[in-house]
Amino acid sequence: MFEDQSQSEIEARRARDPEFRTLHDEHRKLNRQCMDAELGVFAVSDVTLGRMKREKLLAKQRLLRMLETAPQSQSQSSPSH
Repeated sequence: MFEDQSQSEIEARRARDPEFRTLHDEHRKLNRQCMDAELGVFAVSDVTLGRMKREKLLAKQRLLRMLETAPQSQSQSSPSH
């Protein structure tokens, strides 16, 4: 889902940031629902599927912005003397 981030980076962010974790869970839920609807596992209207896809995209965009604006770790931002 996040091509530029490692899974360990995502998991670390989930562990320390409750807002990120909630949004990430919501994105994953919407992703599963969209896939299930496209496969015919459960029936939804085209309008509903479109809404779900837009919500999923907005969640992903917010997650990416959160990752881009994440403060650097202490070891990367502080020079060692």
